[in-house]
Amino acid sequence: MSRRDWRLFGRLHARLYKRLGGRFVDSVGLGRKVLLLTTTGRKSGKPRTTPLVYMPHGSDFIIYPSNGGKESPPAWWLNLQTTPAATIQIGKTRHHIQARPATPDEHTQIWPKAESYNPHWRTYAKKITRLEGHSPSP
Repeated sequence: MSRRDWRLFGRLHARLYKRLGGRFVDSVGLGRKVLLLTTTGRKSGKPRTTPLVYMPHGSDFIIYPSNGGKESPPAWWLNLQTTPAATIQIGKTRHHIQARPATPDEHTQIWPKAESYNPHWRTYAKKITRLEGHSPSP
């Protein structure tokens, strides 16, 4: 799929997720869950919503800036680096969050579970040099 196609798919997924309150579109199979992350655009200042696979971890929600295996970082990751205050929606419930990267100790604890939970994250971590030393984000 082209980058444009992925963007269109993401927008459609986000609209369906919002309209259906997450029903039918809150998972990508094999138990992997999807949330909606709304960040503030670092250039536009406008809200930007992206559907993302996440891993529950206690009261945290782990997301990973893989950008589908591309070398460039996802826009939502860059947005969070500028403005860490964001909103996530899981099902019909919205949470205001303060995003942050995992600490090295958290990474050591989380990563074995994360790469088992979503094997694509493991593949991306091995493939993409910008992810070296980066960790899933609670």
